[in-house]
Amino acid sequence: MKDLFSVKGKVAFVTGGSSGIGHMIARGYLENGARVYISSRKAEVCQQVADEFNKQGYDCRTLPADMSQVDEIERVAREFAKLEDKLDILVNNAGANWAAPFEDFPEAGWDKVMDVNIKAVFFLTQKMLPLLKKAGKAGAPAKVISTGSINGMTTPHLEVYSYAASKAAVHHLTKTLAKNLAPNHINVNAIAPGPFQSHMMAETLKTQGDEIIAGVPAGRIGKPEDMAAVALYLGSAASDYVTGTIIPVDGGMSTCL
Repeated sequence: MKDLFSVKGKVAFVTGGSSGIGHMIARGYLENGARVYISSRKAEVCQQVADEFNKQGYDCRTLPADMSQVDEIERVAREFAKLEDKLDILVNNAGANWAAPFEDFPEAGWDKVMDVNIKAVFFLTQKMLPLLKKAGKAGAPAKVISTGSINGMTTPHLEVYSYAASKAAVHHLTKTLAKNLAPNHINVNAIAPGPFQSHMMAETLKTQGDEIIAGVPAGRIGKPEDMAAVALYLGSAASDYVTGTIIPVDGGMSTCL
């Protein structure tokens, strides 16, 4: 039981790992003994974050890429395969958002969000499949964890049409992949965050923070350890019999929407 939530010695790959939710998850894994590769579009930022982690004695490495491009996903998968012979935990977290009135919502805002939030989830999982298969064993599956959103479970207050649709798609894709990859000893689950302090949420929390918190039964926004705890659960042996689930991490907010 004492090792049930351990990720010590595991190899994890976290997209969008240099900030926000991805940073929270990466830190949780690093502080609990995993080797973590973080990826984001900005190579310099990625390296700065990795350097900060490594100064604390952790093993954080970088493979920057634009996850909206399939050729970039393929490149990262090839480079990762040269560095590691298996992948225990894949975290599909890179995300984008776009808000605009329905009448003016642009094609660019639709395509950008869909490419990052859902297309990348599918193709990165596909390209990493050989290494996930090598990690997964009967009774000890590899883990795929995708970041959805409570906006994919309810109708959002803001006009973020492509974002909400993409996150609902993440949730459904999670269930479909869970069913199809189970024979390969790979579990697939999703986390649906509510409000957390992140780059994507910063402006919304600045202008509507009090209103948002008032709508959370727990009476606060999420803390980094709230996210890390769920990621540790889904990445460890504790969740070996859990697949195809979407776990809201929102202080109860989704029960009120």
